[in-house]
Amino acid sequence: MLSLKLGLSLNTIKTAAFSPSEETSLEAWYQKGTGIVSSGGLAGEISAWRDQSSNSIDMEQPSATEQPIYSAGVVTFDGSDNLQSSSQISLSGHYTIGVRLKPTGTVSNYAVLGDNTTANQFIILFDDDTIRIKSGGAVKGISITDGSEFTDGGYFVLTRDSSNFTLFWNGVQQSQVTAVAGTQLVDTIGGHYIDTKDYVGDITEIQIYSSTSAALTANINTRLGSL
Repeated sequence: MLSLKLGLSLNTIKTAAFSPSEETSLEAWYQKGTGIVSSGGLAGEISAWRDQSSNSIDMEQPSATEQPIYSAGVVTFDGSDNLQSSSQISLSGHYTIGVRLKPTGTVSNYAVLGDNTTANQFIILFDDDTIRIKSGGAVKGISITDGSEFTDGGYFVLTRDSSNFTLFWNGVQQSQVTAVAGTQLVDTIGGHYIDTKDYVGDITEIQIYSSTSAALTANINTRLGSL
């Protein structure tokens, strides 16, 4: 009987879920359903998505005509919306970015993250299965290779180390390309310089880190896969 009780107690032990705030390299975290500031619009328009890291890089939009809509844990952009910060996220070396999203329509140059004050800085969905990255230098494309498309909905993790960009889609590594050097600047969700290539569709969560590792990538994939 004692051995049975011990066995049952061991089976109930659970490992705590990963929280981005545990990672010291966290630059910004736009958490699902958290930090959403309503503008009071009848359709659920929001004026801000507050950063849940300690850096307080809040994304805001005072203009009513450019405010995305929030509902049930999802922020929806209609192609003329974006959220911007007066602060700057500067990723000068290694970085990791995780996003859960579902674009709609015909995907063509949808800016997920960009910089509305500096040209040639963006991470865009170039088409249904390719991300393009630019940080002031050459543009690099990196693709989903398993036949999936962004419009299916899911999550990507993009990493940059000293050699490569690596793309994971729904937890599975897809492809690598040579990394673009230089500082990746971000101050906008859903658009880039100047108010162009606006995103269309849903974004559920965004995590941005100034480091990369296999453990971090695995933790982000697990969290985004659970949302």
